[in-house]
Amino acid sequence: MPRAYTLKRRAELMAETRQRIVAAAVELHGSVGPALTTFSMVAERAGVQRHTLYAHFPDERSLQLACSGLAMERDPPPDPAPWADIPDAGERLGAGLRTLYAWYERNAALLACVLRDAEFHALTRETAELRMGPHMAAYAATLGAGLPGGQRAMLALALSFFTWRTLARDGGLATDAAASAMARAVAGAA
Repeated sequence: MPRAYTLKRRAELMAETRQRIVAAAVELHGSVGPALTTFSMVAERAGVQRHTLYAHFPDERSLQLACSGLAMERDPPPDPAPWADIPDAGERLGAGLRTLYAWYERNAALLACVLRDAEFHALTRETAELRMGPHMAAYAATLGAGLPGGQRAMLALALSFFTWRTLARDGGLATDAAASAMARAVAGAA
């Protein structure tokens, strides 16, 4: 006997379709970038028709918010609260940078595309600021507590994804070595 169709099953199928769409968009954002990702590309990658995609996400903003939410859910940015418990400023900075740089390493492809596109694509810039702005402010506040102006400026450089990429990816340093190098640079800044 065939299973009776229920609203619950329909809702489950709709949720699965939505998840498939969002996952496809995240993959595309990490390969071609959000600015170059089209609804047609997302629909094809997710295996749905464009009208189905539009039924779930009426505009690019709603899709980008869902994508960034899923990416942050899969691998949330580090929580700086444990760093605040480290009394020594140098140790606190080293621990924070090691944790942040490890997160950068795990998310390098997506972050590179998103941050590149944020330079010229207003919606990507808005979404990146919405999702990462509070985290970066918390990192600067926690790791910069008590630092003089020159060290705070160097800390801003140390917190940058591009600094990590230059040191680790381009310069060949291991993530821990890159974090240690930047912690020393911050400490040495006047």
